[in-house]
Amino acid sequence: MSVKLLKNLCSCQTSEPRRDKLIIYEILVRLFGNQNLTNTIHGTIEQNGVGKMNDISDLALKELKRFGYTHVWYCGLLEHATITDYTVYGIRKDNPYIVKGLAGSPYAIKDYYDIDPDIAVDIPNRMSEFEKLMQRTHAHGLQVIMDFIPNHVAREYGSDVRPEEDLGINDDRTKSFSPTNDFYYIENEDFQMYNVEHIPPCIDISKVPKYTEKPARATGNDVFHSRPSMTDWFETIKLNYGIDNATGKNYFDPRPPLWDKIFRILSYWIDKGIDGFRCDMAEMVPVEFWHWLIATIRQAYPDRRIVFIAEIYRSDLYQRYVEYGLFDYLYDKIGLYDCLHRLLGEESVSGNCNDITRIHNEVNYIDRHMVRFLENHDEVRIAAKQFTGNPWKSIPAAVCTATMHSGPFMIYFGQEIGVDSVGPKGFQGDDGRTTIFDYWGIPEYQAWHNKGACDGGQLTTSQKALRSFYETLIKLIHDYKALHCVSSKLIDLQFANHSLYDTRKIYSFIRYHDHDEQLLFILNFDYKNNYDIELAIPNEIWSVLGLDTTKLYTLQEVFIDRTLKLELRANEHIRLRLPGNQVYVFQVQK
Repeated sequence: MSVKLLKNLCSCQTSEPRRDKLIIYEILVRLFGNQNLTNTIHGTIEQNGVGKMNDISDLALKELKRFGYTHVWYCGLLEHATITDYTVYGIRKDNPYIVKGLAGSPYAIKDYYDIDPDIAVDIPNRMSEFEKLMQRTHAHGLQVIMDFIPNHVAREYGSDVRPEEDLGINDDRTKSFSPTNDFYYIENEDFQMYNVEHIPPCIDISKVPKYTEKPARATGNDVFHSRPSMTDWFETIKLNYGIDNATGKNYFDPRPPLWDKIFRILSYWIDKGIDGFRCDMAEMVPVEFWHWLIATIRQAYPDRRIVFIAEIYRSDLYQRYVEYGLFDYLYDKIGLYDCLHRLLGEESVSGNCNDITRIHNEVNYIDRHMVRFLENHDEVRIAAKQFTGNPWKSIPAAVCTATMHSGPFMIYFGQEIGVDSVGPKGFQGDDGRTTIFDYWGIPEYQAWHNKGACDGGQLTTSQKALRSFYETLIKLIHDYKALHCVSSKLIDLQFANHSLYDTRKIYSFIRYHDHDEQLLFILNFDYKNNYDIELAIPNEIWSVLGLDTTKLYTLQEVFIDRTLKLELRANEHIRLRLPGNQVYVFQVQK
């Protein structure tokens, strides 16, 4: 698909979103409004600049709402470890030995009750700026999701806002494990992490005191010894929810004190208007805790729908974290995302559209609980050389991700204009990802932001066309009950077409709502080659769709080529030419 093929895409405003299907836009706040294009490797905040909460203005939010999003996930709100010095504001300085990058990881939380000073204009009043951001976002009809990082915190965690709620202050540090401790301890061992490779060159190591931790505490990625490596989450310490790691035995009754501390943290943010939480590495926290926490939150806030999304990478835990853990949604990373990733390579040999069928069958029982995406802050950018090298190649995958299921569809900021990630930034090397550790600017996004106008005024023709595609895709979801209603259903057509087209490269399916709306999707994942195909819809499917096999129906294309019409008759194949990288969506008209 090219800019030319998008000439018929509708760029009109979206209708009022219906709430069954969430359309989520993830924003890394630190980067969103940064207009600095210096981009010095290991650049300081003064050199490379930083985005602020205030940059997410009424103009920006109005455009996000118009685009069709229902929820905004603000990534990096909480105060986290950083090398930037804020001691003049009464904020403790972090030791560079245990910080990743000059900006620091937004997943090494230093105070669960505070907002990160990087993203505030008036640092002493950063909470007020956050509250105004909440008010602006809600005023535009958007719901707010924030990160909650329950498995680990920064090694120098300490709450200035709620010191009485600090973690570890009542721990018995002579015990490696106690149900009443907040952390795990390595008995009789000091923390040992003296590698300096990760420390930015602008830091004079000779003036940095060695970080000490006596006794050492377990590292966030389940390292239960005192010497984490550079590839570990060495900047974090693991929280103790009542599982003895040495024996595997659970101590949940009486309830560990950490449980109630976490409940009070989430209540604090809900009271400030937060509508949902994306729970980082939820699978590393016991499901028994999630059952108690989410049930308790829902009981405490009966008039509000607080959304809980679990970052989870173990399919064997999916059902338990939904049914017992009470999560609304789970990440679908190891399923559909990984499958589509294999399909999008330049010379893909491992990708196969039939894998989409297999994956759907594996999670069909919790299908509506899965969050689908092609990008997020952890993943390689589509346009990067490490992925496709061309954002247009993702068109069939984007449609598949957005429309196959009734679960949420998520876009990472800049995906809709083809943001690339070129070269090393500092701690974040040249890995095709937008850095979460360094101060940086994103040229493509700055062109859309257009010095605060948020109108895409500096985008190229190709970038504008790509954005128009995503806008039209989201509008398609809002316009059809078959796509946005939880009660809508999917019929995979691959089983009926193995002898008619190359099911390794072409994927077809139907989404329908009762008997009043049916949509036929035909996707060509082959970027280079066109296909003249035939497609069969067996008579038993006609019955499921509520169609009369004695009647003639019109198939009207409603997405890309709105002039295209085909005839649908029982016992006859649909014939059409399918261009490379093309997607057709036909509505059955009676």
